[in-house]
Amino acid sequence: MQNFPSSVAISLATSSVHALLVAKQLVKSLNQQGVVAAIMNTHSADVPRIVIGDGAMQSADAIYLDASQMTGNEFADVQFLASLFTNNGQNLPQNSSKSPSQSPNHTAGKPLHFVAITACPTGVAHTFMAADALKLGAERLGYTIDVETQGSVGAKNILSDESIERADFVILATDIEVNADRFANKKIYRTSTGNALKQTDKTFADAIATAAVASTKGDSVGSETTANTQKSGVYKHLLTGVSYMLPMVVAGGLLIALSFVFGIKAFEVEGSLAAALMGTGKAAFGLMVPLLAGYIAYSIADRPGLAAGLIGGALAGTLGAGFLGGIAAGFLAGYVSLWLAKKLALPVTLEALKPILIIPLVSSLVVGLAMYYVIGTPVAYALSQMEHFLANMGTANAVILGVILAGMMCVDLGGPINKAAYAFSVGLLTSESYFPMAAAMAGGMVPAIGIGLATVLAAKKFTDNERNAGKAAMVLGACFISEGAIPFAAKDPVRVIPCCIIGGVLTGALVALFNITLVAPHGGVFVLLIPGAVNHALMYLVAIAAGSLLTGVAYALVKPKEIATAA
Repeated sequence: MQNFPSSVAISLATSSVHALLVAKQLVKSLNQQGVVAAIMNTHSADVPRIVIGDGAMQSADAIYLDASQMTGNEFADVQFLASLFTNNGQNLPQNSSKSPSQSPNHTAGKPLHFVAITACPTGVAHTFMAADALKLGAERLGYTIDVETQGSVGAKNILSDESIERADFVILATDIEVNADRFANKKIYRTSTGNALKQTDKTFADAIATAAVASTKGDSVGSETTANTQKSGVYKHLLTGVSYMLPMVVAGGLLIALSFVFGIKAFEVEGSLAAALMGTGKAAFGLMVPLLAGYIAYSIADRPGLAAGLIGGALAGTLGAGFLGGIAAGFLAGYVSLWLAKKLALPVTLEALKPILIIPLVSSLVVGLAMYYVIGTPVAYALSQMEHFLANMGTANAVILGVILAGMMCVDLGGPINKAAYAFSVGLLTSESYFPMAAAMAGGMVPAIGIGLATVLAAKKFTDNERNAGKAAMVLGACFISEGAIPFAAKDPVRVIPCCIIGGVLTGALVALFNITLVAPHGGVFVLLIPGAVNHALMYLVAIAAGSLLTGVAYALVKPKEIATAA
């Protein structure tokens, strides 16, 4: 009987398809013989590194086979690798007393099982791209994973109780706060959708190394690091509020736009359909700030903070403080509620009253008084000055603002800078300032469309896979999903990002020069099908096309052919 090592880790230090095929075949063969085997991308300090072709193995219960040395001939490589585990075990190391659980990829002889949730503010691009990246990464690393997406159409592939129960780690790759009650007593690791998408292997490694157990329901442990959490917490809370506000912005803006189909002033006729559409749209707009504030507070303090946040947001609207007041009220409500939840000690018999009575009452009192006597008036004044500036700015100022917003949308393709410009523009919709939204959406469409055009204009500089990705990127860009350019930016950021920015800057300037306004915060070019959504639809298309063409031509010129060849 052969004496196999207890575990084998096959290192893929190359992206060679041949190497991957051979490694997968070897894993399959070893598993059939009862050997725990898996593919991974990094070398471990705990086990010897055996380069394929050495012809000998040191004694160990876990070994590395380096697939970077493979010849490219799948059949020959598999035959050679198989020979290492045959010949009556003469080439095999003896099992030591170490436990198989020391293998970096496995626990108790089984692949590590992960469950994950992905969610981004708009619930469109990053949500699903991060989910796909995690699935592919887990397969490549020899893990198993189930991923739930909480996108714009609701939760998909909802995690089963059985999958959660057997999970070794939970990955929450979210840019907004999600409910983690299901993962009590599980090791939780929190990161962003961007990290899961761009640094997938590191995400798994960090999850294994740093995930922390959530001992009680609602416990928020398991973040990336304390410093990172503190740095990104405010941003994440804001985006959570924006994500819950977006449906109201979309519905309200488009309903108001539809009321203009019957004439610019048709809604003034009482009882008319136009008046009903206008009234319904304004009702949706009236809920935007309370939802923004409420879910900022919810992100910070969970359900106990929701009531005070909603009340503070409603007061912001009443006092004229708008979305700026709503943001202030949301953060105040959240942190007051969180402080009460942590610091307020009550007898066990009264503890159940904290989340449903004491915290909502006290936090609402604090927020209400603060809005009336401290926050409301100065924030309302600041907002009115901003609105006055936007309504009366000259062409030069409009161009500067358009350039800044559209350029920011192109800097990091769905990252913090992009989302900051987007959140600012969406917030101004509540004040009926529609130009910033037009500049932001147009700028956000440029990167993916432009890079897609580059794959057509300079087709010989791109591989077949890149050309196919370029076609998909153009469709995504037209839908206002700038993340379609991420695969290209990840490979060649030094050239791709500047090309995207110059195209976005041109588009933002043209939007300002054409005095374009937009009432819908999402939808890409398809909002042009709704009468009244854009005031100058044709010129809007011209602005987007000009910026996209500039990006496409610029990248087609600067991209050297050897980069595609090397890939």
